[in-house]
Amino acid sequence: MAVSAPELGEFGFAGDDRVVPFQVEGLDVRGRAVQLGPILDTILTRHDYPLPVAKLLAETIVLTVLIGTSLKFEGKFTVQTKGDGPVDLLVVDFRTPESVRAYARFDEAALQEAVSAGRTEPQQLLGTGILAFTIDQGGFTQPYQGIVPLDGSSLEEIAGVYFRQSEQIPTRVRLGVAELYERDADGKSRHHWRAGGLIAQFLPQAPERMRQPDLHGGDGDTAQSDVIDDLWSEALMLVETIDAYELTDPQVGSERLLYRLFHERGVRVHEPQAVHDRCSCSRDRIKDVLQGLSAEEIEGSIEDGRISVSCEFCSTTYHYAPAEFSE
Repeated sequence: MAVSAPELGEFGFAGDDRVVPFQVEGLDVRGRAVQLGPILDTILTRHDYPLPVAKLLAETIVLTVLIGTSLKFEGKFTVQTKGDGPVDLLVVDFRTPESVRAYARFDEAALQEAVSAGRTEPQQLLGTGILAFTIDQGGFTQPYQGIVPLDGSSLEEIAGVYFRQSEQIPTRVRLGVAELYERDADGKSRHHWRAGGLIAQFLPQAPERMRQPDLHGGDGDTAQSDVIDDLWSEALMLVETIDAYELTDPQVGSERLLYRLFHERGVRVHEPQAVHDRCSCSRDRIKDVLQGLSAEEIEGSIEDGRISVSCEFCSTTYHYAPAEFSE
């Protein structure tokens, strides 16, 4: 049954897997909100990650989508962690305007030890290391990379540090992940992943109003930089009232959440932007990589008379005959 578009005066809700841009003119705030459902199920179920790893990767996917959908060029935005914790590597790629892929690498023994000890918070699973935000516009441009230390802070806090370092924009990020259980028509329990997030940024017309406290170790004037604009202070207070369940509850939705937060100041939402689980791998791309290997490396890659390569993101396996690399 086809769903008709909203008529004049009616309001349509974006639903899952669609980013909702918004602005609150009374607070000089702009941002985006999102709830992820089916796309998250597809990515996490494909890899069958342990529960703590799946939650951590889901949170990283939401963060990447919130930032990636703000880019106004054709290219790729990547969020990658590298640490000494049980989950030593997370990679989430967002290819503009709407494609996302992700995977995680973890030490199974170290993860089990952490779970047994109750150390399953994101910062405990990642350990110390770095989180890199990379923007690649392709062509003849040089990729830009912002690096933030993994120092025991949450991903929400790290994102705020990134924006303060790279763009000097006061930013607050909220992230949430949940599991949803429901019964199908046969009464069987079904498991679903859900995640949501919101990013709010202070963008007044007068740039000097955006001044923030210096990061630790800065040489700014502390007496002046500790002053926070009243409007941004109010926006922060409102964003901090978000309960975790509101970010993931399908009955709340992005628009209802934004109305709850900012209706007294007047919030305006814009056309939602869909995101999709799409990997950029292909047989030809992987073959190009294999063409760069030496004859000895090609020979060592042959198993059962063929060369097989699996994509870490989408788990697709490509097979090649050794004769394709005979030259």
